[in-house]
Amino acid sequence: MIQYIDGKQLRDMFVSGANNLKNHKDIVDKLNVFPVPDGDTGTNMSLTISCAIKELNKVEKDDIGQLGKALSKGSLMGARGNSGVILSQIIRGIAKSIEGKDQLSSMDIAEALKNGSDTAYKAVIKPVEGTILTVVRESSEYALKVAALEDDIVEFMTLLVKEANNSLNRTPELLHALKEAGVVDSGGKGLVLVYEGMLKSLEGQFIDSEEIQSAEATPIKVENKISTEDIKYQYCTEFILETDKISDLKMRDIMIKYGDSLVVVGDEGVIKVHVHTNTPGTVLQEALAFGQLLTIKIENMKLQHENKVIQDAQDTKGEVKEDPKEFGFIATSMGEGLAKIFKDFGVDHIIEGGQTMNPSTEDFMKAIDEMNANNIIILPNNSNIIMAANQAKELSDKNIIVIPTKNVSQAFAALVSFDGDLTIEENEANMLEALTTVKSGQVTYAVRNTVINDVEVKEGNIIGLGEGKLLSAGDDVDDITTKLIESLVDEDSAIITLFYGEDTKKEDAEALQEALEEKFEDIDIELYYGGQPIYYYLVSVE
Repeated sequence: MIQYIDGKQLRDMFVSGANNLKNHKDIVDKLNVFPVPDGDTGTNMSLTISCAIKELNKVEKDDIGQLGKALSKGSLMGARGNSGVILSQIIRGIAKSIEGKDQLSSMDIAEALKNGSDTAYKAVIKPVEGTILTVVRESSEYALKVAALEDDIVEFMTLLVKEANNSLNRTPELLHALKEAGVVDSGGKGLVLVYEGMLKSLEGQFIDSEEIQSAEATPIKVENKISTEDIKYQYCTEFILETDKISDLKMRDIMIKYGDSLVVVGDEGVIKVHVHTNTPGTVLQEALAFGQLLTIKIENMKLQHENKVIQDAQDTKGEVKEDPKEFGFIATSMGEGLAKIFKDFGVDHIIEGGQTMNPSTEDFMKAIDEMNANNIIILPNNSNIIMAANQAKELSDKNIIVIPTKNVSQAFAALVSFDGDLTIEENEANMLEALTTVKSGQVTYAVRNTVINDVEVKEGNIIGLGEGKLLSAGDDVDDITTKLIESLVDEDSAIITLFYGEDTKKEDAEALQEALEEKFEDIDIELYYGGQPIYYYLVSVE
């Protein structure tokens, strides 16, 4: 019987849980609603928790609080994809709950899991039931009930794993798309695997990793220039306020009018504020109305810039540094053709990644740090990457706008609408509006048999997906592509753009273009080499 676990046991539980997820990530990847060869939830969650374990291994002492902080930091920076970001928030909540404890009882673990669930739900703007969120919520609520009756942590974890699996098996009843595809939620499955690995560790059956994974994404670097002036707000002002009179959210609302690069975080009677402002004295006076200042730091950024420029000039023997651009762009893309098109649009940084390899929060942070621009616009180009981009935005001090592009078609439409003479606010509004003017589709192949939207699919079929729905299946790429385009075109359509992938021959693509020009006489047909893997064609209709 184990009534309490110490830091060493907690460390082993997390490592064993992470290894169990990594060892079975391919199973999780296959739990994709659509039968396409781009399932990546298992890979994303595995890479996320691998970063957490990497940070954990830096901690020498088995102090529970320090272990929790390391896990939280590592998972936050390594978070990839929606499920990876949610997993990082679950770990963050757990870490917060166990801080300051020397040992953990079954009730401590239950409360930590519940805090992890609460933290994850708060991080998602529109929580969807039938997902990893449901599994963590239902299992943590059950854990609180069990912990009140069961002191033996092994028995407690056994019951927790059983209920987590029950919750996972119920996800198709909550999300129609899962039921129709005949699968359970992939993110929920990943979480259950972590729980199961933790239990194995407690039972003396520690799970070792069966493979070595690389958590790196390769950014295509573009030379940036260092700023020497044009700083709108001169003073970088940071302080920690001790208070029980105001929440961090209300403090954020007060501080937002004083400048930019605002970051406000709060915890247990302490609020930390970072803001770039021209009136640091007024900022501090506002804060003092609610409590006492524990620390204060004010730096003159113009002076810092001048000193840095002088030093850089010395270091580079007089090399001339240019001013920052007003706008800079970061985009995610897979395929050399698509990357070239983004460069032609003026995108500064392209992070290689997409459906099969989602960039992490840290990948975005590195690109942001290298960017020399007053305003940075991020185009994620995948619905599973938007959360990581937004998480990077929250962590950065720079002025960042995330345009929630779900594919490259939306990204190109947004870039066309951009006007360098307008303000960042005006451009954001225009780019968001541009997303509604384009319809998109993809042509790929099926990796399993299924029936979705009354379309029967056999493994190996060519399938057409449009606007997030499976529309057609068959044996011929051109036929399926044509049917897909027919479903996207309406009386207002003016341009059809095709980006052919690395597995499509140029002459085949050009032949399809000619056939489409005959079929759609009043619509312009444009063809570009995308070079993307997996997808024979990416289609855009405007």
